[in-house]
Amino acid sequence: MAEDGRVHAPRYDGEDVSPTTARELRGWYAIGLAAEIFAVCGVGSFAPVTLEQLAPLTTGRETSTASFAMYTFSIAVLVQALVLVSFSPVADYGLHRKRLLMAFAFTGAAATAAFLLVSPQIYLLGPALIVTGVVCLGSTFVLLNSFLPLLAAHHPEAMRSQPTSTDAENPYLSPGGTSAGLTLSTQISSKGVGLGYAAAVSVQILSIGLLLLLKRSQFASESTPLRCVLFMVGIFWALLTIPGALWLRDRPGPPLRLAAPYSRRLPAVLQYLTFAWSSVWKTVRTAAKLRQTWVFLTAWFLLSDAIATVSGTAILFARTELHMGTIPIALLSITATISGIAGAFTWPRISKRFNLETKNTIIACVLMMEIIPLYGLLGFIPFVKAWGVGGLQQAWEIYPLGFVHGFVMGGLSSYCRSFYGEIIPPGSEAAFYALYAITDKGSSAVGPALVGAIVDSVGTIRPAFGFLAVLIALPIPLVYLIDVRKGRTEAEALSRHLGYTAGRGISMEDYGDVEGETAAEGLLGRRDSGEREDR
Repeated sequence: MAEDGRVHAPRYDGEDVSPTTARELRGWYAIGLAAEIFAVCGVGSFAPVTLEQLAPLTTGRETSTASFAMYTFSIAVLVQALVLVSFSPVADYGLHRKRLLMAFAFTGAAATAAFLLVSPQIYLLGPALIVTGVVCLGSTFVLLNSFLPLLAAHHPEAMRSQPTSTDAENPYLSPGGTSAGLTLSTQISSKGVGLGYAAAVSVQILSIGLLLLLKRSQFASESTPLRCVLFMVGIFWALLTIPGALWLRDRPGPPLRLAAPYSRRLPAVLQYLTFAWSSVWKTVRTAAKLRQTWVFLTAWFLLSDAIATVSGTAILFARTELHMGTIPIALLSITATISGIAGAFTWPRISKRFNLETKNTIIACVLMMEIIPLYGLLGFIPFVKAWGVGGLQQAWEIYPLGFVHGFVMGGLSSYCRSFYGEIIPPGSEAAFYALYAITDKGSSAVGPALVGAIVDSVGTIRPAFGFLAVLIALPIPLVYLIDVRKGRTEAEALSRHLGYTAGRGISMEDYGDVEGETAAEGLLGRRDSGEREDR
């Protein structure tokens, strides 16, 4: 029952429609910040360096040290995509969502802590653990994100603002298309990003201190101090996940009935995999027919590519053009992460102060990102070049740009995942957030490859800033064109079409083919006679 006294009936057997509590939100935050520690301190800092130190032991060729880490992370991204496809649709049903979340979180933590066991004699354990950790990290974030729309939709403030019966005009949406659920979702998401960055910075500073302390000791292997740091990161990941396991509610999905005739003769595991892979293909086709959703996914592909390319180009520029060492670059990483905390908590205030819709806040973040390549292009202007400062001619100039990058990412990370959650079908959160993650990872090679081609052709990195300026601007018109009101209506209509009605489970047959229908007309015109519309 909502605080206004209205009862929001379940859409299916077993749905938990109880209001979101502060304790439940703390559990969600705890899991997120635990995973963010590994994302920043493990994947972003110490894991690649550790792999580079293991590389000479494996090949004996100095030229292979960097590629050893690159190949490992490339394999990890590929395996991560396969794993996401294999489990994400199943996670939307029954109790699988939280169970899988806990399994991936604790497995990733154990794999990270197990780096302490890696030695020259068992060097291949290192890449295996990195692949496991990266796969578990991506899967944890997908499942964590899939809880976000549920937490926002069942929040007492959102429940008070929702009607108890269907209204074609959706009165709880403002004329601009921003619902109470979306507002709450961005607030929850922003706080989660901020807390995650804060935890990551704290552990990163602690890790640097531990690394400096251990390097004073004599170890048989040069990688031992780094492996001790990764062990500590894994312990933090595990310990901070425990409150989430205790406080986050299951929020079960509808029952899943694997009743397809061709699946009855298969073992249970293969039945689930068959369902998962067929569902992902249908999720892709479904997203293509939800116009607002695929427009956003296209924008997210371009935006993710721009973010990855800006980060990689900045680090490469710092090393080759500004001749910065490891410690200055580590300080740059800390600067960006700290500013990310500020961005996560400041962008909601900016949005509220100027009464910005969520999509306009995203556009503002993207426009601010343009500062980075445009500043780099100043180095081509003759009188700026003659000054010897400005346009990234001095190493210290990259730190303010690092602050800009982190501040923007603090907003984009929280607002994009909340915005996306508003235009996906209720009940298919894990499947669609897996598509969100795959779109993110799938774009990470395009921009860097083009920057590499530019550098190879001209022999310097600075011209790549022109390409970055164009790349960053590409998603802006797409985000602007998205109609969140229409996207929400289409997504909810599709959810009803797929069988999320009161008292029903879901089978493979229910996940029907929607080819030949438009989301705005065909899906809206097909409603089960016994459905209840309580959201």
